[in-house]
Amino acid sequence: MAKPTTTDQYAGLGELTLSRVFDAPRELVFRAFIEPEQFVKFWGPAGTTIEPSSVTIEPWAGGRFESTVVADADATEYPMKCTFLAVVEPELLSYTDAASGISSSMVFTDLGDGRTRTSVFQARGRVPSHP
Repeated sequence: MAKPTTTDQYAGLGELTLSRVFDAPRELVFRAFIEPEQFVKFWGPAGTTIEPSSVTIEPWAGGRFESTVVADADATEYPMKCTFLAVVEPELLSYTDAASGISSSMVFTDLGDGRTRTSVFQARGRVPSHP
C-alpha cells in the first residue's frame, strides 16, 4: 500500500493579531459572532457571501464552528470547519481549524462606554485563551 503524501502549506505561518472597536455593547457584539443570522452579515471579506444554510455554530467547548464563504465573482467556495476549544460568554471564543492547524482566540473587551474591542489572536497550534 502506498504511503499517502501530505504537504503542509501552512508550515511557515507566524502569528496574527488584529483588533477592532465596535460602537455596541459587548454582549451584542458577542452574540453577533454566535448567531448565524447575524454572523452571515459580516464574516468574510468584501466580495463574498455566506449562505445561512452553510453555517453551524455550536457555542460550547467541542462544538462545531463551520461556514462556507462564496466568492461573488466566480462562486469559488471556501469552507471553514472549526471546533470550539472554549466559549466564555460574553468574553471569549477560542477555536481551531483542523485542516490548517491554526487556532484562534477572540477576546471581547468592554470599553465601558457602550463600545467593545474585539481582539483576535491566531497562530499555528494552540493559542492562549486569554493572551
